Amino acid sequence: MNPRALWGMTLELIKENVTEQQFATWFQPITFGSYQPATKTLLVEVPSPFVYEYLEENYVDLLSKVLTRVYGQGIRLTYRVVTDKDNGLTQVLQAQPVSTIDSRKPQTRGNMSPSTLDAAQPQEIDSQLDPHLNFNNFIEGDSNKLPRSVGLSIAEHPNTTQFNPMFVYGPSGCGKTHLINAIGVRIKELYPQKRVLYVSARLFQVQYTSAQLQNKINDFITFYQTIDVLIVDDIQEWITASGTQNTFFHIFNHLFRNGKRIILASDRPPVDLKGMNERLITRFSCGLIAELERPNVQLCIDILNSKIKRDGLKISSDVVRFIAETANGSVRDLEGVVNSLLAYSIVYNGNIDMRLAKRVITRTVKVDNYPLTVDDIMEAVCRHFSVSVAAVSGKSRKHDYVVARQVSMYLAQKYTKMPASRIGKLIGGRDHSTVIHSCSQVEQRLKEDRSFQEEMMGIEKSFKLKN
Repeated sequence: MNPRALWGMTLELIKENVTEQQFATWFQPITFGSYQPATKTLLVEVPSPFVYEYLEENYVDLLSKVLTRVYGQGIRLTYRVVTDKDNGLTQVLQAQPVSTIDSRKPQTRGNMSPSTLDAAQPQEIDSQLDPHLNFNNFIEGDSNKLPRSVGLSIAEHPNTTQFNPMFVYGPSGCGKTHLINAIGVRIKELYPQKRVLYVSARLFQVQYTSAQLQNKINDFITFYQTIDVLIVDDIQEWITASGTQNTFFHIFNHLFRNGKRIILASDRPPVDLKGMNERLITRFSCGLIAELERPNVQLCIDILNSKIKRDGLKISSDVVRFIAETANGSVRDLEGVVNSLLAYSIVYNGNIDMRLAKRVITRTVKVDNYPLTVDDIMEAVCRHFSVSVAAVSGKSRKHDYVVARQVSMYLAQKYTKMPASRIGKLIGGRDHSTVIHSCSQVEQRLKEDRSFQEEMMGIEKSFKLKN
């Protein structure tokens, strides 16, 4: 058989040894590159450095065994890693030898022998996890596939140092709390001996302040340093709390050095945490930064159907789609609508039809009858700055075009419910980091430039006149 056909056989064997989701996520995207019989070197292409790192961390042994069985002894695996898809940049990397796998595992409580553990074990703690927020009801879609897959992997292999810390960010209602909670719940199911703690940033700050007033800061820090998996939600609330930040810095360093798992959630990426200590931001950024976007209509429909099934309701597909299209892409809004529909149907002993759905929607969700689109915003901005939409969407770095582009991105993020990545794609095919940078530039200029403030007010006024 030719080498490409042998690679097909390799994938079939791998498929028999992993779950369907694992195969679809990590192996299906791999494509055959080339095979050199003289050196027995197989080259495969993977879509990103992230996939390469994950394969090397978790599947080296499986790949080695399967490739040896299909291609024979002495096979050498190399990867062509796509590092910049837009510009077609790649990097060729050698696979890690199987013999070095064990030496890369960190020495943590999870994989030490019992004799190496401290004689005095810390007392059992309440993890503060919500058992109802788990992976079984965290529905997968395009907007959360990567964070969900990585989160599940972390939960199943918490002792690895890869993707530590995991930093999850996204707008309110996109499922951040559900995801990080699900990771903790899964870890406790698989590793009940681990000390897992979920805490909101607000509660952590309250505990810190109380410890400070009672002169028990050392006890506070010591307690958190005994945690195996620390999950902190809404860390953007620490932006003005320098004392809390400094204390968490020491806790973070201790846990990180000792191979403990840290999972953080915020409504914005580390680069946008203005007011956060720079040394903390660098630590937040050293692991995996995963964006959770607002769910699209199809994912909203899947979430609704899942909840409707759990609650034993009967709602027609047209009503489900109407709710999904109207609930602003917020999981909380979706759940609120379904709960309200259930209550109304019980109280009034009526069916859940379109009439009832519309009645509940107007009381539960803020509905914009004339939502602005990115196209609307770009047209208004380009009209104001006397430039063309095509020029703003293009690659030119001319000052007028750059300003109009940045203003368009800022207003799109303000007036639409789209994630930064989607806005970037619609404005010239740019990535989410460009949108975030543009918004920061506009925000800074609004603080300093009075005439620019008036210009922005004029553009925004034109939106209101349109509606």
